[in-house]
Amino acid sequence: MSSLVLVGYATRYGSTQKVAEAVAATLRECGLTVDIQPMREVRTLTGYSAVVLGAPLFMFHWHNDALRFLSRHREALTERPVAVFALGPTHDPYDEEEWQDSRAQLDKELAKFPWLTPVALEMFGGKYDPAKLRFPINWLAGKVPASDLRDWTAIRSWAADLKPILAV
Repeated sequence: MSSLVLVGYATRYGSTQKVAEAVAATLRECGLTVDIQPMREVRTLTGYSAVVLGAPLFMFHWHNDALRFLSRHREALTERPVAVFALGPTHDPYDEEEWQDSRAQLDKELAKFPWLTPVALEMFGGKYDPAKLRFPINWLAGKVPASDLRDWTAIRSWAADLKPILAV
């Protein structure tokens, strides 16, 4: 197996893609060779020595592309290190209950895959832009203002900490 790392992402409105791009760039700066792709486009994990997966939580669930990816690549994922991140809270960076609820949602989704043992697991704040929402979500969201809780320093730090774990 080569030392090529896959950063796979699922995104609904593009926010998680931006985080995945920052993770990939940081891993490259750390000296790793990185390929970044939407999870739905990945056909095989052959050639990858490690995988980083990122997807948002939306309506109490992890993105369906991420769940399908885990199911489709189960065997290959058990043979290499896998790091996971999710984008969760979008409104109050200091609302500890919202962060705990988001982490519990992610844990519940990952519990559907008991064979998966991530070498790193992180929850980041997400981005909310009501102007991008489609019906009926835009109608249900009401007048909640736009927000962006993505902490780029924390994202890059987490990615840099992955280097010794992923460099095999």
